[in-house]
Amino acid sequence: MSRKFQSAIAASVLSLVASVGAADAATTVKFWHSFNKTNGAAIDKIIANFEAANPDIDIEAEFIGNYNDIIAKLQAAIPARRAPDAVILEVTRYGLFANNGILTDLTPYFDADPLKDDLYDYAKEVGVIDGKNYIVPFNSSTPVLYFNKDIFTRAGLSEDTPLVTFDEILSAAKTINGKLGAEGISGIAAPGQFARWGLVMANDSELVDPMSGEILLDKPNTIEAYQWMASLVHAEKVASPDGVTDEDAGRDAFLAGKVGIQMNSTGGYGSTKKALGDNLAVRPMPCNKACSVPIGGAGIGIMASSPKDVQDAAYKFVSYASSPEANAIWFAATGYLPINKKSADLPVAKEALATKPGIDVAIESLPNAHGRARTTVVTWMRTTEYKMWQAMALGQRDAAETLKDFAEQTRSEETRLSN
Repeated sequence: MSRKFQSAIAASVLSLVASVGAADAATTVKFWHSFNKTNGAAIDKIIANFEAANPDIDIEAEFIGNYNDIIAKLQAAIPARRAPDAVILEVTRYGLFANNGILTDLTPYFDADPLKDDLYDYAKEVGVIDGKNYIVPFNSSTPVLYFNKDIFTRAGLSEDTPLVTFDEILSAAKTINGKLGAEGISGIAAPGQFARWGLVMANDSELVDPMSGEILLDKPNTIEAYQWMASLVHAEKVASPDGVTDEDAGRDAFLAGKVGIQMNSTGGYGSTKKALGDNLAVRPMPCNKACSVPIGGAGIGIMASSPKDVQDAAYKFVSYASSPEANAIWFAATGYLPINKKSADLPVAKEALATKPGIDVAIESLPNAHGRARTTVVTWMRTTEYKMWQAMALGQRDAAETLKDFAEQTRSEETRLSN
C-alpha cells in the first residue's frame, strides 16, 4: 500500500472521527415537564419537531408529575446540583425561584425575540415579575364548567339548564343526586384548587390581591365562596369526599361517567373529550357575584445554574414551544388556550375549532380572565390551602374560623420570607 494511499485513508478516518465528534457535540437541554397521556403525546410531538429542525440541540424531556411535584422535586434538586436546565413552572408559583436568583432573567432573550409581538398580552403578562421576564408562557388556561349531557338527560335536566350562579349549580347537582344517586352517580365533583380559586373570583374576591399582594383569604366574599364549596361535600352531600382528599379521584369519576358536573382546567379538554365523546358539554365558569376567572397554566423557565451555551439552546426551544406551529398543535390536542395570535389561523387549530364543540369556551372567557398573584408566599399558601380545604369540606372545621386562621398564618409566613 502506497504512502499516498495510506495518507488518504488516514485523512478519511480523521474526517469521519471529526464528523462523529461534531454530531456528539449536540447541546443537551434537560427539560422537566408535567404532561402525560394526551398532553404528553402533544409535548412529545412538539419536541420531535423542534429537534428535527435543530439537530444540534437534544431536548432530554422528563415527565415529573403535576405542578406540585415539580416544585417539590426542584426544591430538592437545587441544593444537590441536579436541577434541570429548563422547567415548566405554574404561573403563580415561579416567584419563589425568580425572587431567589434561581431562574435566569429572560428579558434580554425575550426583548430580542420577534415572538414577543406574536403573543397575546394576557400570556405575556404571566411571565413578568418587577418588569423582568422569568418564564415564557407555554400552556395557558382558565377553569371551565364541564357537564355530562347523558347524566343531565337521565336526571330530567335539559342541556340548557342554567348553571350561572352558585344556587343554580347546587340545584342541578341535587337533582342529579336525587334521581341517579342510587346508581352511584354524584351531582358534582368537589372542586380542585384551580376551580376553587375561580369560584372565589366568581364571588367577587381573591385569595391574594394580584396587584398589591394583600392577603384576602379572610375577606367576607372569600369566606362565603368556601362555605358554599365545602357545603357541597359535608352538608348537601352532592359531591364525594373522595375528590377532597384526592383531586384526581373527582376528575377520574367524572371521566368515568359517575359525576354530572365538574369544574376544571380547559387544559383537560382533550382527555375529557376523549373519555366522554359527544356526551361532553362545556360552559363558562359561574358568575355568582362577578364574571371573573383566573388565568392558569404554566410557562417555561431556564435555570441560572446552567452554562450559557445550554441557556441559549434552552431559550431556542422555549421560543419554538410558543411559536404559532407548536402552539397550534398544543391547543388542538389539549384545549389549552392559544397564546400566540397566529396559532388559530393554522389548519390544525382551525380543524379543532370546527370539529371539537366546547374547545372555544375558554377563549370566549378571556375578556373576564385575570392574572393572579405570584409573590414568594403564594407557593406556601397554595401548598397549605389543601389541608385547610380538607378540614372545611369534611366538616372538621368552620370555614370562617379556618380562613381567618389561614390568613394570619399566610401573613406571618410572608413576613418571615421577606426577612
